[in-house]
Amino acid sequence: MSPAAAPTADLSRIVDTISGYFVGQRLLLEKVLAGALANGHILFEDYPGLGKTLLVKVVAKSLGVESRRIQFTPDVLPADILGTKIWNPATRKFEMFQGPIFSHILLADEINRAPPKTQSALLEAMEERQVTIEGQTVPIPPPFFVMATQNPIEQEGTYPLPEAQMDRFLMRLSTGYPADQAAEREILKRRISWRTEDPTKDVPAVVNQRQFVGYQTQVENEVFIHEALLDYIASLIRSLREHPKVDVGPSPRGGLALLRLSRALALVRGRTFVVPDDLLDLAADALAHRTILDVDQILEGATSAQIVQEVLQTVPIPVRQVLQR
Repeated sequence: MSPAAAPTADLSRIVDTISGYFVGQRLLLEKVLAGALANGHILFEDYPGLGKTLLVKVVAKSLGVESRRIQFTPDVLPADILGTKIWNPATRKFEMFQGPIFSHILLADEINRAPPKTQSALLEAMEERQVTIEGQTVPIPPPFFVMATQNPIEQEGTYPLPEAQMDRFLMRLSTGYPADQAAEREILKRRISWRTEDPTKDVPAVVNQRQFVGYQTQVENEVFIHEALLDYIASLIRSLREHPKVDVGPSPRGGLALLRLSRALALVRGRTFVVPDDLLDLAADALAHRTILDVDQILEGATSAQIVQEVLQTVPIPVRQVLQR
């Protein structure tokens, strides 16, 4: 098997494994895997009961990496996430106790139920892959990324994520309702066959940590993107900033997020080069949560995802230049 074929087979099997437990569109599963390969944090925002937590747990199991889960509540403290130093009477020294953030995948369940002080404890880890505990900086071993969930409709007892933290999420995804009645029926059938509410203990690991890190490296070093597509990303970003309905547009980090995701999605789809469809499929997921609309537009019911789609319709796609590479 050639080096190019190996990741294609493994990544396809990862998506197949996830789809064996989570009933949803394959495009969504490809996006989740692309976010993981890009070593980026993912925010799942959708209504209760749509399988957000199940999806994250299945992804972690199939990647063969260590994962830990934190149920965010108003009484969770930063030390509950990061860890702390504890006095050991036997050695008469303070010893480091590492919190659940020291894992490969951190499932931050219902992240917006924690107060801002607790949410801010994640900022350093999400940006720099390290934490500082009582003056001591400790790196988090790779791979490390956060998969967080939140409910967008329930406001009581929740704390909106600050913009600085939203910007650290590589992408924001929505699982959505099942596509049709057949999908609804399939969910019911699987529940009967599982005989349990949580089947994730039986999810097989398709790859191991070393292989997964290798695929992340391949995304970074071996997936080509044409300069015309770099211009296209830059045009999207600038068009969003200049849009009359937008108050604050995406920063350069938004363009970098779309670049990283497009290269990862190309590899998931069996290519070592990016095509315009990769960017079109990911633009709203990477840029909408980084786009803040005018208050008047929000009151009129406009959403940032709609504005991103408007911009996608106006910025020319450089198909000819890419085909002539």
